[in-house]
Amino acid sequence: MKRGRLRVFLGAAPGVGKTYAMLEEAHRLRDAGEDVVVAIALDHGRRQTARLLDGLELIPQREVTHRGTVLREMDLDAVLERRPQLAVVDEYAHSNAPGSRHAKRWEDVEELLEAGVDVLSTVNVQHLASLHDVVEAITGTRQQETVPDAVVRRADQIELIDIPPELLRQRLSQGNVYPAENVDAALANYFRLGNLSALREIALIWLADRVEEGLAQYRERQGIAGTWPARERIVVGLTGGPEGPVLIRRAARILARVNDGDLLAVHVRQADGLDDAAMGGLGAQQRLVEDLGGRFVHVSGEDVSTALLDYARGVNATQIVIGVSRHSRFRQLLGGGVSNSVVRGSGDIDVHLVNHPFTGRQATRAPAPSLGRIRLTLGFVLALVGPPLITLLLTPFTGLDLATHVLAHLCVVITVAFVGGLKPAVPAAVLDSLLLNYFVVPPVGTLTISDPQSFFALMVFLGVAIAVSLVVGLSARRSVEARRARAEAATLSELASSSLASDQRPAEFLTQLTEEFGLESATLFTRAPAQDDDAAWEPLASSGTGSPQRPEDAGESEQLAPGALLAWTGRVLSGAERRLLKAFESHLLALLERDRLALSLADTVKLAEGNRIRTSLLQAASHDLRTPLAGIGLAVTALRRQRGKTTPEEEEEMLETIESCNHRLESLIANLLDMSRISGDAVAVLHEPVSWLEVVPEALSGVPGGSVRVELAPNLPPVDADRGLLERALANMVENSVKHAPGSEVVLVATPGGLLGPVVGGRPASELRVVDHGGGVARERVAEMFQPFQRLEERTSGLGLGLAVARGFVEAMGGEVVAEDTPGGGLTMVVRLPLYAGPHGT
Repeated sequence: MKRGRLRVFLGAAPGVGKTYAMLEEAHRLRDAGEDVVVAIALDHGRRQTARLLDGLELIPQREVTHRGTVLREMDLDAVLERRPQLAVVDEYAHSNAPGSRHAKRWEDVEELLEAGVDVLSTVNVQHLASLHDVVEAITGTRQQETVPDAVVRRADQIELIDIPPELLRQRLSQGNVYPAENVDAALANYFRLGNLSALREIALIWLADRVEEGLAQYRERQGIAGTWPARERIVVGLTGGPEGPVLIRRAARILARVNDGDLLAVHVRQADGLDDAAMGGLGAQQRLVEDLGGRFVHVSGEDVSTALLDYARGVNATQIVIGVSRHSRFRQLLGGGVSNSVVRGSGDIDVHLVNHPFTGRQATRAPAPSLGRIRLTLGFVLALVGPPLITLLLTPFTGLDLATHVLAHLCVVITVAFVGGLKPAVPAAVLDSLLLNYFVVPPVGTLTISDPQSFFALMVFLGVAIAVSLVVGLSARRSVEARRARAEAATLSELASSSLASDQRPAEFLTQLTEEFGLESATLFTRAPAQDDDAAWEPLASSGTGSPQRPEDAGESEQLAPGALLAWTGRVLSGAERRLLKAFESHLLALLERDRLALSLADTVKLAEGNRIRTSLLQAASHDLRTPLAGIGLAVTALRRQRGKTTPEEEEEMLETIESCNHRLESLIANLLDMSRISGDAVAVLHEPVSWLEVVPEALSGVPGGSVRVELAPNLPPVDADRGLLERALANMVENSVKHAPGSEVVLVATPGGLLGPVVGGRPASELRVVDHGGGVARERVAEMFQPFQRLEERTSGLGLGLAVARGFVEAMGGEVVAEDTPGGGLTMVVRLPLYAGPHGT
C-alpha cells in the first residue's frame, strides 16, 4: 500500500492562522474532488476558524475520562474505518489522554500515513524539540508538548504561515486569538513584540535549513553536480601556513556584504600525513574561524585541489577563497600549485585568489623522517666500500655474464638503500654502473662501451637501482614513521590513562613531560585572565633543574590559555614533538581546570555548610534558645507581680526554675561557642597528664544523681589531654546518654591501656566507655549522629551539638570517639586518648 503524504502548516506563534489555512486547503481539495474528512480541528473559540468547519465531514471525537475530567480526543479507529483520501488532524505535537493507543498525536498521524491516508496538520516552532529550550529562554514560557524535529522534517511538504508581529498583536488585541479577558496578559507577556520577532526569525531559519535539505536531496536524486547558489557559502582553503589569517579575514569581509551566509574553513589532510609544521598554525586559525562565526573542518584526499573542490561542491558553495601559491615562479609556470588547479577545476564556483606577504616564498614542508645519523653514515660507508668489494669478489669468476654481475651489484645497491636510505643509495648505484662499465663491459679497462646492448643494459641497471633505492628508502622511512606513531600512540594512551587519576598534580605532570621530551626543566606560569598583557607571570609548578622563574629566562615557551603559559629549557622541539606537545598541553589545562573546580567545589561546600549551620542556628534561636529565656522571663514576671503574696516554697520553686533555665541556656551557648571554635580550627589544646578520676566527677556535676554508675580502677595511667576540653566532651556524652536512655543506668568504665591495649595514632591509648541501655542508634545513622545540629529524635530538646562538640574536642587532643552497639540493646560511646609520655607527647 502506498504511504500517505503529510503536509504540515508551521507557525511561529499561536494565532498566526495555521488552522485557518489548513481548513481553507481542505475546502479547496474537497472542491477539487478529493474525499476529505476532519479528524480533529480546534477553533479555540475563533469565529472565522469555526465557520470553515461548515461543509466539511466531521469524524465524531471519542471521550476519555481521566481523573474525573472528560477529555475529547481524535477517534483514530473511526478515521481508519472511514479511510478517506485526506484527513485533517490539528495540533501535531498534542499529547493524547492516558489510555490512548499512542502517547502522541503525531504517532496517530504515522498510523494514518501507513494506511495510505494523506494528512494535513499544524505545529508551532515552540513545539519542536530542538527549539524547546530556546523558545523558553526567549518567552519565559515552558511548553509541555514537543515533537521530534526529525518527525516534522519527514513531512512531504512544510508550509510556513507567517504574518508580521505587529499584525499578530493587532489581531490579538481585536479578540481574534484569545478571549478579551486574556488579551492584556498575553500582550504583556508571551506576545511582546520582541518575542514575536525572535520566534518569527527562528521559524524562518529552521524552515530555510529544511528547504536546503530538500534542495540537496533533489540535486542528489537528479545527479546534479553543479552548484546552485541559493545561499551564499564561502569555502576557505587553508594549509596551516602564515597566510591563513589573511585568507580567513578576507572571506569574512566578503561574507559581511550579504545578510546571511556560511563561512567554512577547510584543511585537506593528504594521505602521507599531516604537515607537522602546520599544526600550531591550524590551531590558531581554527580559533579565528570560530571567533568569526564560521566552521572549521578537516577532509582527507590524495590531491589537495580535488579534495577541496569536491567538498565545495558537496556543500553547494558559491565562492572559494585561497591564497596565491607560495611556490616559486618557475614552478607556477610549469602549472604546479594548488591555486592553479583549483582555478582550472572550479567550474561555476567563483574563486578568489588572495595575494599575501608570503607570495612566491617556497612552501615549507617538514623534512622526511630521518633514519638517524648512524644509519646514514653507515649507508655512505657501504656505498663506498660495497661496489668495489663485490667487484673484487666476482673477479676470479671469469665465466660470469653481464646479467649476473648486474644482479650482484643491484643487491649491493638495495642493501645500501635499506641501511641508509635514498641519499647513499644513489651514489652507490652510480659507482656500481661505472665499475661494471670498466671491469665487465667490453672493452674491459676503459669507460668506452662498444656494444649498444651493453649500454642499454647499464642504463636499465642504473634506472632500476635508483628506483629500487627510492622504494626501499621510502619503505624504511615509513617504518620509522610507524614506530614513531606507535610511540606517540603509547604516550597518548598513557596520557589518557593518567588523566583518569584524580590525584595527579601539575608538578608531577611536568615531571612526566620533561622525561618524555628530554627537557632540562619546565615551568607552568599563570596569571589572572582579566589582567592586561603587561601583568607579571607567576610560576605555579615546575620540574627539572634550573627551572625558569620568568618566561624570558626559558629557551622556549607557549601560551596554553589567556591565563596559562608553559616554558621549558633544554632543547628545541621538532614539528612532530610539538604535535605531541599539544596533547600534553591540553592535559595540563585540564589539570588546572580540575584544580580550579576542586577549589570552587570546596568553597561551595563550605558555603553550603555555613548556610546549613546558619539555618540551624536560626531554628535553634527560634525554639531551643527561646524556651529557657521564656522560662526565665515567666518566673521573673511572676515574682515581681506576686511580690509579697507568694509563699517561700513558691518563691523557691520559681528561683529553681530561673536557675535551671539559666543553666540550660549557658549549656546551649557554650555548645554554640565550642562548635564555632571547632569549625574555625581555633581550638587551643594544652597537653598535660590527665587522669580519668580527675575529670569524671566534674563532667558528672550537671547530671541527676543516681543516673550514672562509675567503674574506674584506682591505678589508671594518665592520658595526654587538655583537662577542660576533656571535661566538656565527657559531660556532653554523658548528658546525651542520660537523655536518650531514660529510666536506665548509664555506666562509665575505663581500661588501663598498655602494650596490648588500644592504639591511637600509633601510640598506646586508654579507653573510657559511656554505656547506656536505651533505644540505640541504627548503624546507617551513626555517622549522621556526629554531625552538627543533628537530632535523631525530633521530640528531644537541645541544639544537636553535644556529640559534634565532644568528637571535635577529642580529635583536637589527638584521640578519637566511636560509637558501638551495647550488648542487649543501647549505645556505647568510646573515647580513646593516647597515654601521656612526657612533654608534647614525646
